[in-house]
Amino acid sequence: MIQGNPYAKYANNKVSTATPAELTLMLYEGAIKFCNMAMKDMETGEQGNAIANIQKARKIIVELQATLDFKYPVAKDFDLVYTYIFNQMVEVTTKQNQEALEDVLVQLRELRDMWRQIMKQPRKPE
Repeated sequence: MIQGNPYAKYANNKVSTATPAELTLMLYEGAIKFCNMAMKDMETGEQGNAIANIQKARKIIVELQATLDFKYPVAKDFDLVYTYIFNQMVEVTTKQNQEALEDVLVQLRELRDMWRQIMKQPRKPE
């Protein structure tokens, strides 16, 4: 399927050549995209689609949480934030809580923007 679709080939190449930092940024952007889609679905009454999109975003949060390296103290802080976001997403799907989804979007955008700033900083040799 990738061979016949130039966009899919480009996207696959982009992921396979990305640095770990770039992959993390892509995950944040993907979670934001799915939450935005879920927000539109909720506004139009498409609850099934909203739940499906929130589930996709939750999988991304699980992946972000699974890749935390706890040898760095900041990982504990990220773990708490990811747990909070995940729990808010559960509330979105169980209670159709649009305010919780808005909170999730704020949190994800802040994380993405912070990550972009981190990526701009020069790396120190280890």
